[in-house]
Amino acid sequence: MEECKGRVCVTGGAGFIGSWLIMKLLHNGYFVHTTVRPDPEHKEDPSFLYDLPGASQRLQVFNADLKNPQSFSSAIEGCIGVFHVATPVDFELSEHEEVVTKRTIDGALGILKACLSSKTVKRVIYTSSASAVSFNGKEEQLMDESSWSDVNYLRASKLSACSYAISKTLTEKAVLEFGEENGLDVVTLVPTFVFGPFICPKLPSSVSDTLDFAFGNKSPFGLVLETPMVHVDDVARAHIFLLEHSNLKGRYICSQCLVTFERISELVSAKYPKFHPPTDSLKQIKAVKIPDLSSKKLTDAGFVFKYGLEKMVDDAIQCCIEKGYL
Repeated sequence: MEECKGRVCVTGGAGFIGSWLIMKLLHNGYFVHTTVRPDPEHKEDPSFLYDLPGASQRLQVFNADLKNPQSFSSAIEGCIGVFHVATPVDFELSEHEEVVTKRTIDGALGILKACLSSKTVKRVIYTSSASAVSFNGKEEQLMDESSWSDVNYLRASKLSACSYAISKTLTEKAVLEFGEENGLDVVTLVPTFVFGPFICPKLPSSVSDTLDFAFGNKSPFGLVLETPMVHVDDVARAHIFLLEHSNLKGRYICSQCLVTFERISELVSAKYPKFHPPTDSLKQIKAVKIPDLSSKKLTDAGFVFKYGLEKMVDDAIQCCIEKGYL
């Protein structure tokens, strides 16, 4: 088949966002290289990716690990674009925050160096996180790309998810700085809580955390009563949008709506009454309200969100039921 759109690389292809992004890229006519971790402890099975339409002709899987950034070179070779989605997720704090952060930054910078060496990569899209924006200790109603999480505040907060938030914040800053200093075209996408269906074998932590939110359970961020959300398909489409619009620069928040616990519980109760999420009992409990994040910069550039909250909830719950998680 003719390479009409070129060859791209997706790191972390066995994950929630990475696998959905691969599916969309194949659908859009790209040749895709992707990476999975080879070590026995975290060995990832990419076999489900080979079932995607177009995979047999246009997908190639490589072994690579952030602990060894040079291992990404083969996957990046010959690519015009790289989506760096892979990231350590350690909500249980099994490693010191400094260790996780160093590995995340070193891995990302190693990948960027491989992109420079390739002589073919025209743009890198780094997948950041709302946790790199939202946590600064200030009571703000709406935040945008000028906002950054405060690392010192996160360390003092002792949130179980602080290690992840710190690593995402410092890594996003590092990749943007590297791009500026080395003449590499780097943009970052900052999704909020990503919800919806999934094709990866494991229940994604993002989906699990959002279901906890819907059912009134504690997540790694504590008991959340309000948070911005986005459908996984919109996140994948936004990645491709940033690749295909070379005039766009810097950070881009990707968030469709601010969701309250009451609203998402109403939706769940109306369509799936067997779950009976609590409502009134949570109103008296001290809980986290994550500020809204504005996607104005992304939508002003021409991106259009396709999915609202009802579709996110329905797609996620139906997928979980089909896969035996609910």
